[in-house]
Amino acid sequence: MRSLILIFHIPLLAAGLVSERAQADPSCPVPPELWDRPRSGRSLLELDAIKPCLNEMVREPSRRLRIHHGSRGEGVLQAEELRSWLAALAIDPARVDLVNDLQRSEEIVLEVASGRP
Repeated sequence: MRSLILIFHIPLLAAGLVSERAQADPSCPVPPELWDRPRSGRSLLELDAIKPCLNEMVREPSRRLRIHHGSRGEGVLQAEELRSWLAALAIDPARVDLVNDLQRSEEIVLEVASGRP
């Protein structure tokens, strides 16, 4: 009977571990609507789409934030502005990396990562 209970619990435990890992390294697309209105630190905090990344950065001071952006001029400017707003929210700019690896038409994505840049 105990072995039968363990057999049923193993997949549940595995699912829990996968879920925790997925939450440990969040990736958050920045909604395009952000750029259609005046921005502030408060407006960033109100964006549900990026809350998991911001929460992880606050929870784990050793983590880094990567801002993935496109090569078009606007994408670079938006990534720089986003980094400035994050600094205003007390996220050390030294923990934020700009990564130019998206296509021109792709939207900015935040990614929380471990370790060095």
